Amino acid sequence: MNKLIAGAVAILITMSSAVASGPKKLLVVTVTKGFRHSDSIVVAERIIAELGKKSGKFEVDYVRTDADMAEKMTVEALKKYDGVFFASTTGSLPLPDKEGFLAWVRSGKGFAGAHAASDTLHDFVPYLEMVGGEFKTHGAQADVECIVQDDKHPSTKHIDKTIKVFDEIYLFDRYDKSKIHLLLDLDKHPNTKEAGHFGIAWCKSYGKGKMFYTELGHRVDVWEKPWYQDHVLGGILWSLGLAKGSSELPKAK
Repeated sequence: MNKLIAGAVAILITMSSAVASGPKKLLVVTVTKGFRHSDSIVVAERIIAELGKKSGKFEVDYVRTDADMAEKMTVEALKKYDGVFFASTTGSLPLPDKEGFLAWVRSGKGFAGAHAASDTLHDFVPYLEMVGGEFKTHGAQADVECIVQDDKHPSTKHIDKTIKVFDEIYLFDRYDKSKIHLLLDLDKHPNTKEAGHFGIAWCKSYGKGKMFYTELGHRVDVWEKPWYQDHVLGGILWSLGLAKGSSELPKAK
């Protein structure tokens, strides 16, 4: 009987802790200092909030202006959040403390980004190294067939072996597939169709934190596709530590 009581108490304590902690807090950042994906950013803000509400796993707050960034992204202010989502941010963002921001992620927080999150902070190499790629250029929007490289990761487990999508596909500098855990890629150039490897989505451990990036999401209709929303949701949940998935790097040959 004592063991039963002790077990019941432990369960109640666990449930109480879960209720007390509540949903995770995700900061959605949409400040731009270069090209602004105006239409898709508005949709991204809405959809990310809906994904949080429907899943019950996280709540969102927004950084839309320089003033928001100055208020909500200091090292002290970031303590109230569990992760960030950079939704097509561009250019040299006025982060109050760039090194402090990266240290916050390394401490065990989540970073997720879509599309132009890799076209951000070109003047701050440590950020680009965290993301795992720096936007270089893109051609015309194109039909591509993305190949799933990890069918167990929460961001890709709902996708069959491949997924066709029409979107703007980036080419990268500072991209090294030996330093990331690939989720989606192409086996041919998006425009010329010449054979090769081109990363589309990936993740990695970053200190005690987790980084997820997908380059898809230029177009509004991509954000509105259920499979893409599941892709983003899986990446967010993984980055927040709410879903299991590998970030193992490729084994050296």
